[in-house]
Amino acid sequence: LTFTQYLVYTDIYSKVREYERTTELLLSTKARTQDEEVGDKTTSVIILAGEMLSVAEQFLEHQMHPTVIISAYRKALDDMIATLKEISTPVDVSNRELMLKIINSVDTTKAIKRWADLACNIWRRYLEESLKTRKSWGGHGEQGCHPPQMRRFIKNPRILLLDCSLEYKKGESQTEIEITREEDFSCILQMEEEYIQQVCEDIIRLKPDLVITEKGISDLAQHYLVKANITAIRRVRKTDNNRIARACGARIASRTDDIREEDKIGSEYFAFLTECKDPKACTIILRGASKEILAEVERNLQDAMQVCHNVMIGPYLVPGGGVTEMRVAHSLKKKSKGMTGVNKWPYRSVANALEVIPRMFIQNCGASTIRLLTSLRAKHTQEGCQSWGVDGEAGVIVDMKDLGIWEPLAVKMQTYKTAVETAILLTADPGVSALFHYRVTRPRVFFLFFIYYC
Repeated sequence: LTFTQYLVYTDIYSKVREYERTTELLLSTKARTQDEEVGDKTTSVIILAGEMLSVAEQFLEHQMHPTVIISAYRKALDDMIATLKEISTPVDVSNRELMLKIINSVDTTKAIKRWADLACNIWRRYLEESLKTRKSWGGHGEQGCHPPQMRRFIKNPRILLLDCSLEYKKGESQTEIEITREEDFSCILQMEEEYIQQVCEDIIRLKPDLVITEKGISDLAQHYLVKANITAIRRVRKTDNNRIARACGARIASRTDDIREEDKIGSEYFAFLTECKDPKACTIILRGASKEILAEVERNLQDAMQVCHNVMIGPYLVPGGGVTEMRVAHSLKKKSKGMTGVNKWPYRSVANALEVIPRMFIQNCGASTIRLLTSLRAKHTQEGCQSWGVDGEAGVIVDMKDLGIWEPLAVKMQTYKTAVETAILLTADPGVSALFHYRVTRPRVFFLFFIYYC
C-alpha cells in the first residue's frame, strides 16, 4: 500500500492478504481457505495457528523431532473434533428468532448487525449459487439516470432473452469481395441493412417490451427497436442471462414476467427485475459514500449470510465466548494424563494453545487475565458449569446459554482444522528443519573443535 491508499477492515484476513513474505503468505492462504469454506473466524485461525506454532518452539529447542510433534498434533485434532461433536447442540433452522440471535451473536462487532434480518430473509429464500452482490459507490440506492430513448419503467413486460447478436454477422474467416462498379458497394451495404431489418422485424413481430442479449446490438438495430418502443440490453454475461431466466421462470427465448426499471447506478447500467413470482435468484445492490466503506459492508454482509448458510448446512451449534475452547482444552488435558511417551507433551501443549482465545477476550475487555482465566478453568472442572465463558463487554464470567451466544459447529471445526494444519506444516518448512538439525549437531561440532584446538 502506498501512503495515499488505506484500508478499512474488521477482520484480520483483510490485512494479512497484503503480506508478501513466506510465513505471512502461509497465514494469508489459510485465512483465505477459512473465508472460502465458512466465511468467518479468519482472525481466530491466525491467532490459533500462531499460538500452536509458538508452543511447538520449546520442543524443537529440546531437540524433539518435528515428526513427533506432528503426530501429537494430528491426534489432538481428532480428539478436538470428537469433543466438538459431543458438546454440539442441534438447532431448528425454521425458527426465525433463533436464527436472528445466532447472526447477531456472531456479527455483534460488525457494522452489519442491523442488517441481520435482511441476511436471514435472503438465506431462507435463495440458494447460495443464486446470490450476487454488486457495489456502486457514491449516491444512494434510488438515485440514477437512464438512456433518454428507451423506457425506464415497464409494467408487466414481455421479455425476450437471446444469446445471439443483433448485428450483421461477419464471416468466421477472412473474406474478400471484389467489386468493379460503385453500385455494387452500395448494394452490399443495402444487403447488410436488409439483414438487420429482417432480424428486427422478427423480434418486433413477437411484440416484446424488453430484449436482453448476450451479444452486441448494432446502431441500426437499436434504431428499429426504439421506433417499435422496445427496450434492449446488450452484452449481458452468460451467467447473468441464466440468472435472469431463473428469476423470470423463462428459458433463453421468450417469456412473460415483471420488470421494474432500467437504471444507471454510478457508472454502470442496471436492469431491475422485481415482483417475480417465486424467484430463484437475486442481486443485492450496495450504495455507499466510498469504495472502502462499501468493501467493508460487503464483507460483513457476506459474513452474516455465511452464518445462515453454515447453520442450514450443518444445523448444530456450540457455545461462544471461549466456552468451546475451554471445554476442548479441558478434555485434551484429561486425556493427556493417560498417555505415555514423548507425544504426551506436544499433545498437552495444544490444550494450552486453545486457551489463547478466551485469554484474548479477557484482554480485550480490560479485565485481569490471570485471575479471570484461572476462575474459568476452575468453573469447567465443576459439574453443570461447562457452558460458562467470558462476557466480552462486562469482563466477567457468565453462562453463555443465558446470553444466547452461539456459534455454528461447522465454523469451529473448520477453524481448528485450519489452525492445526498450519502448525503441522512446520515439518515442511526448511527453516524449521534447519533449526532442528542445527540444535542437534551443534554440541558435536563444538566438541570436535575443542579437541582440535587442544
